[in-house]
Amino acid sequence: MLKKRFLTVICLLGFNLAFIVAPVSAHEEKQDNSWWWSNNWWNEGKITNSKNYDLKVEWSSYDSDGVEVPYMVVRPKKEGKFPAVFFQHGRRGFDELIQRHARRIAAQGFVVVAPDIYRAHFMGTHPIEHDYELEKDVNKGLDVLLARKDISSKKACLYSHTRGGYYTLKVATRFKRQENDVACYVSYYPHLQDPNAPEALQVYGYAPEVDQMKIPMLVFIGDEEQYQRRRVIESGIKSLRGKGRDARVIIYPGVGRGFDFRPENVRTFADDLASKDAVQRAAAFINKHLNK
Repeated sequence: MLKKRFLTVICLLGFNLAFIVAPVSAHEEKQDNSWWWSNNWWNEGKITNSKNYDLKVEWSSYDSDGVEVPYMVVRPKKEGKFPAVFFQHGRRGFDELIQRHARRIAAQGFVVVAPDIYRAHFMGTHPIEHDYELEKDVNKGLDVLLARKDISSKKACLYSHTRGGYYTLKVATRFKRQENDVACYVSYYPHLQDPNAPEALQVYGYAPEVDQMKIPMLVFIGDEEQYQRRRVIESGIKSLRGKGRDARVIIYPGVGRGFDFRPENVRTFADDLASKDAVQRAAAFINKHLNK
């Protein structure tokens, strides 16, 4: 009943993705992905029958209370100004697989700033505990984006995945950036609960900051997402919709967490279809709210 009320469950391109087979075992032949794999999409974010931009990438750093935070800027090579998108990585860190995701949204026509907050603090990947001090580094990164001369929008859209969804949630609420600086929030299977909260809250609750969200929210998850993450997302979005807020979830059949970056050796056709559809939906959503 919950899904029927507020979730959009889509079947991409008319395919029933439920037929995608499970990963092969070590004793079976490797699955042949050549009939659907696209290096132009995987590396440069180019989607067939969509307007795509060639990209340029630069690295720099900014100061955050004495900490030098490295960040990537990826934007179209074409001269001119483009809408501003702030990309925040999650627990995995900002490795090459996640950098490709930032490139894919930039290829739709955005200036993307993406800080590497773990590298700034010499942290390893996949931390368990959440360090609240890092939220300041994320917030400072938004200032860096909005100060750029090559953005066409006065505000930015927050764009993230996994724990990055919690960082950007706090940027919007704790730092009150949704009041004047942020126009929308996009996230892939975000952690919408304080990672340090007790186990019961991880399953049955959501962060109180969710109810403070006033900007439009678009969230993507796979139908095979872990129960505790999915429940938190669904209950949080349901609460916002009950308040009349613009918030919704897109659920992709046949995929689970990581469909946006899973590498070639484990990637499925369903992952690829979901990723392409999500990027295009996100781009339309962002343009709608940044070009007002």
